[in-house]
Amino acid sequence: MARVATGPGARPDEEGEARMAARLRHLPVVLTAVGAVAVLAAALGGLAHGGVGALGAAVGVLLVLFSYVLSTVAIAWADSVNPRLVLPVGLTAYVTKFCAFGVALIALLGTDWGGKLPMAAGIGAGVVAWNATQIWWFNGPGRA
Repeated sequence: MARVATGPGARPDEEGEARMAARLRHLPVVLTAVGAVAVLAAALGGLAHGGVGALGAAVGVLLVLFSYVLSTVAIAWADSVNPRLVLPVGLTAYVTKFCAFGVALIALLGTDWGGKLPMAAGIGAGVVAWNATQIWWFNGPGRA
């Protein structure tokens, strides 16, 4: 799909690149915050459930991190191609992500792995950490 320049003298993809960069500039801050939460979750999971708890909690947070980064990049890409693609790409990314989480968690229910509960807590912690950091970023330093 070809990109069309909209501004006078703009390269065909210049505006799209700028939109994509603007949509991704919060990532370093969010990745740092969620990475710190992964370390904290692993420590708490380890204290509560030993090594398997540490692994489960860290994996939970990192699953959220991975899936949110994929969604963010997909939405930024869609905006760089055509802003009208943001909604369908975003909804597809979110539905796919939550279906995959659901299938994975349901599959784990039938196992005796001791990291299930810490992993679920890690997923919750990752979601809260990502969303809180992103809200803070867009209402503070990223507002400009």
